[in-house]
Amino acid sequence: MTKFQAQIYVTLRPSVLDPAGTAVQAGLSQMGYTNVEQLRIGKYVELTLTATDEAAARQQLDQICDQLLANPVIENYRFELTALQVA
Repeated sequence: MTKFQAQIYVTLRPSVLDPAGTAVQAGLSQMGYTNVEQLRIGKYVELTLTATDEAAARQQLDQICDQLLANPVIENYRFELTALQVA
């Protein structure tokens, strides 16, 4: 078994409106940051898991993201996976 560190990024699909992102962008504009052209808000998750190999870890992460961390109807996700060195 190998331990893996995953960095997961969940973002709204491009076709979905992002009212929180729009509000933050408006706030930045009011603060004088008028050069910000587009702002969208997402989620970042880190987790560590144990799996037999990288393929099994990727399969499990796909299930975790699809079933809990992201709403596949309105959100996309991607992740980066790194094997951890055991001391």
